[in-house]
Amino acid sequence: MNGKLKVKIKDIEFNSPVIAASGTFGFGVEYSDIVNLSDFGAIVTKGISLLPKEGNPPPRIVETPCGLINSIGLANPGTDAFIETYKEVYEDFPTKVIVNIGAETEEEFLEIIEKIENINVVGYEINISCPNVDKGGMMFSEDPNRTYSLIRHIRKSTHRLVITKLSPNFCNIKELAKASEEAGSDAISLVNTFLGMSVDIETGFSGIGKLFGGFSGPAIKPMALKLVYDTVKTVKIPVIGMGGINNGSDATEFLMVGAQMIQVGSAIFKNPQIAFDINNFLEGYIERKGFSNINEIIGTFKGSRYE
Repeated sequence: MNGKLKVKIKDIEFNSPVIAASGTFGFGVEYSDIVNLSDFGAIVTKGISLLPKEGNPPPRIVETPCGLINSIGLANPGTDAFIETYKEVYEDFPTKVIVNIGAETEEEFLEIIEKIENINVVGYEINISCPNVDKGGMMFSEDPNRTYSLIRHIRKSTHRLVITKLSPNFCNIKELAKASEEAGSDAISLVNTFLGMSVDIETGFSGIGKLFGGFSGPAIKPMALKLVYDTVKTVKIPVIGMGGINNGSDATEFLMVGAQMIQVGSAIFKNPQIAFDINNFLEGYIERKGFSNINEIIGTFKGSRYE
């Protein structure tokens, strides 16, 4: 990378706008043999809860023609095991690390952050949007006042980057974004997966272990792009866009509607080198358009040609 892709959120500079989304990249080390981790501006870890979670019963993933439905259920080793395993790993890591945190109460969120404060990570993505757990942060998405209270308490507990991850499955997404901003969130990330389901026509049961799961992949991009556009027009803090990004052109669309960074998720399974590919596309686009850096792409969407 030639330096033209650098972006800044809060006081943190990222070498690329491309972030590996939570739940699709493990804790980073799993891909270290096949991916140059420094191609990513950052990685977001698999979601961490206070105590270990076994997750949902199988099947946990089902493919669709234009994506996949997952029902992982935030399976993870818990905060203490995460610290024990990755504290030294992240002391000398090729890219920046953001920890995705999921919890059922404000107290649990705060306890997790207190424990992780001594690990070399740049910030936290607060998951109030996971669609495939019975209880969890999603309840904070039901009421902007609860969102405000949670983010306000988190903001007081840390000086690190705080990113609020929002769900597309609630009609009040603008209110949630505004509440997060007013509470002190440094950025908004969206969208998480859409609720979806699958039916096994031979058995008559759900195609995944639970009734519903999180739908991701290329099919959700137009809806995700619209929600990112709406959110950018609602808040003044940076927005990190995601949802169906499959290549450099997709990433550019999100940047043009105002996202300052983007996350790639399901596409990593098909192409682990996607960050490298998107970076190359963006560098070529910057040169072709006569821009000096990526910041000149952000927010350049002109709207309808007839308005």
